[in-house]
Amino acid sequence: MQAEVTPSPEQENAAPGNNVEILPSTEELLKQAELKAQEHYDAWLRAKAETENMRKRAQEDVSKAHKFAIENFSSELLAVKDSLEAALATENATLENMKSGVELTLKQLSAAFQKFNVTEVNPMGEKFDPHKHQAMSMVEADAEPNTVVGVMQKGYQLHDRVLRPALVMVAKAKSA
Repeated sequence: MQAEVTPSPEQENAAPGNNVEILPSTEELLKQAELKAQEHYDAWLRAKAETENMRKRAQEDVSKAHKFAIENFSSELLAVKDSLEAALATENATLENMKSGVELTLKQLSAAFQKFNVTEVNPMGEKFDPHKHQAMSMVEADAEPNTVVGVMQKGYQLHDRVLRPALVMVAKAKSA
């Protein structure tokens, strides 16, 4: 947008052969500066609004990720629940049928755990690791001291994070 420049009285009286540069008046310079400032302000407001919208979208995505993080795992566990309910609904189940049904259900659960990297910690015979095991007692045993000689409850890990430590009995040095 070009503002029309009107020559000052001194410029009008100048000789036609002189190369006198026509400078815009102070008011025109101020108007141009105000227009540019308004353009920059409008651009800044649009950028600020877009940044705020992106922040809100990212926050919403994170919220949804937290809310539905276990959706796939939960879906896998539904089959296990269905199998347990079917076993309980059977009226004339024999002990053998019930046992085989429970074994199949355990296989379903183990498959779901494996699919989602939930691993069992069964440290029998391993060196005691306080990061993965919780010592419930120390017993005299033929094993080397600080070795797990009994597992009272298996532990579980999700990837490398301990979900539940294994409850163990640890060998202590034999007293002389």
